[in-house]
Amino acid sequence: MTYSDIHEAEFIDRPNRFIANVIVDGQIEVCHVKNTGRCRELLIPGSKVYIQRSNKLERRTKWDLIAVMKGARLVNIDSSAPNAVFYEWLRMGGLTDTPPVLIKPETVYKNSRFDFYFEHGVRKAYAEVKGVTLEKNGVVLFPDAPTERGVKHLRELIDCVQNGFDAYAVFIIQMQGVDYFTPNRAAHPEFATALEDAALAGVKLIALDCAVEPDRIIASQKVKILL
Repeated sequence: MTYSDIHEAEFIDRPNRFIANVIVDGQIEVCHVKNTGRCRELLIPGSKVYIQRSNKLERRTKWDLIAVMKGARLVNIDSSAPNAVFYEWLRMGGLTDTPPVLIKPETVYKNSRFDFYFEHGVRKAYAEVKGVTLEKNGVVLFPDAPTERGVKHLRELIDCVQNGFDAYAVFIIQMQGVDYFTPNRAAHPEFATALEDAALAGVKLIALDCAVEPDRIIASQKVKILL
């Protein structure tokens, strides 16, 4: 996934989940935050951030917040990036060495809308994709706050397996150079338990880290998962 018209800026503050104030080219600008997660360990006053100029003239905010430097590591915090990264990886044969014959984003299954449905040979699969931006001492965790929707998706993925489909829970780690992924039991123990149940039921778990640049994010390699 690539971006255009990226500018370096300095983060000032985040008045609410949806906007941030930044300094770009010596001017204070209001910036749309595409990730509504907490991101408290990332969005620190004075941090270097990268923003994209919006081409939507009717918008009140003309910038989108794309990435932030955390020490020496660049972290993409665009909530639309994980699905795009997974789609590109899947289409290039990242999962099975050859591309699926069909990929359908945003597909309904019973009471859920999964991020992807795809077919490979006679196999039919559903996948739910989660973006991971929380990192502590080389360990990446999801979620950063309770997610009842995430638990519901895992239960529906188990149902997929029980009805003969392949099912995947995919965690796109929006940074590189981490040690392993684990569910954030402290933030939401129910999600951690549901993820364990899903794995035992046959849902396939994938964690992918990403090569991140100010104007680009691309899947890199699989990361170890510890439940």
